[in-house]
Amino acid sequence: MSNVLELREKRAKAWETAKAFLDSKRGSDGLLSAEDTEVYDRMEADVVNLGKEIERLERQTAIDLELSKPTSKPITNQPNAECGGVIKKGRASDQYKKEFWNAMRKKQYFDVSNTLSVGTDAEGGYLVPDEYERQLVQGLEEENFFRSLATTIQTSSGDRKIPISTGKGEASWMDENGQFPESEDSFGQTSISAYKLGTMIKVSDELLHDNVFDLAGYISKEFARRIATKEEEAFFVGNGVGKPTGIFHETGGAENGVITAGANLTFEDVMDLFYSLRAPYRKNAKWILNDATVKALRKLKDGNGNYIWQPSVSANIPDMILNRPYFTSIFVPEAESGKKAMAFGDFKYYWIADREGRSFKRLNELYAATGQVGFLASQRVDGKLILSEAVKTLTMKS
Repeated sequence: MSNVLELREKRAKAWETAKAFLDSKRGSDGLLSAEDTEVYDRMEADVVNLGKEIERLERQTAIDLELSKPTSKPITNQPNAECGGVIKKGRASDQYKKEFWNAMRKKQYFDVSNTLSVGTDAEGGYLVPDEYERQLVQGLEEENFFRSLATTIQTSSGDRKIPISTGKGEASWMDENGQFPESEDSFGQTSISAYKLGTMIKVSDELLHDNVFDLAGYISKEFARRIATKEEEAFFVGNGVGKPTGIFHETGGAENGVITAGANLTFEDVMDLFYSLRAPYRKNAKWILNDATVKALRKLKDGNGNYIWQPSVSANIPDMILNRPYFTSIFVPEAESGKKAMAFGDFKYYWIADREGRSFKRLNELYAATGQVGFLASQRVDGKLILSEAVKTLTMKS
């Protein structure tokens, strides 16, 4: 941890040096010469590389802590139901987990009808065991950072109606013995559906029959990577047709808070976006933008000459823009003409609905000629911003 703190201090000093260099080398026109630009880019690259090394060390520490945990837990309850113990049932049972992975590994496995019948889906596949499904969800959250910012719910049916307050009643001044005025809240509702997202994973026969090969771990990691990538894209720019509706989509997305005055981002534009969001939402608000936009923002100053981008110097505290943490994604549009380049708001008002049960299906014959077995993995999910005023976007001037 001491190395991380030293690197954070080193990065903060490097950033201060880069800012001082930028200030001292600007000409009367506010621009840098080609040579000074090259020097500054190198200094900024050093700051970025230090940040990556800090992230690397923090991940290493997290992995070390994970590996240092005990591999087993003490028994704290009675070992059988007769003595008051709890026996897991259905998809949570150890027997279901065992039979599920036996069915995935073996081409003809006939001892599964009784145990796996509770987890057979409508398309002939098997729903993954409860414990493994939690592992998959955790994998999705690690791959797709937006899940940690949004609100995730589980649904048991295709559509879910969510009531929303669309208008608030208000009090009024009234005369003595006057009649109380009627003023009621108004309500609406939005519907969250369940769109199917799937992928196919191929595994060789040799690996499949090798008991040393961690089939569950491999499928979990690969499934999470593929699904999370498409989820993240849809949660930001999805059009709502057969997929979730994204934050940056014109219809059903966030409200537009600011249109820039010119073709380039300025401090005034960022500040206008900040205050276009109502104060109650600003308490937990965060920025979401593209890496290219972050690079442009790192050169902007406020009215007092302070850079609005601030590097973190403490562990577990992210870098800030105007004292609010930010997150980047390649799927957020860049700061180009007519594009929504930034979002600022409380993303807990974006709801992600997971349809209960992720399904696997084994394909025995399709790739038999190449000595492979295919696995179809699918889930049903939807996402929607249920309160558009909770997130504001910045649009570049056309």
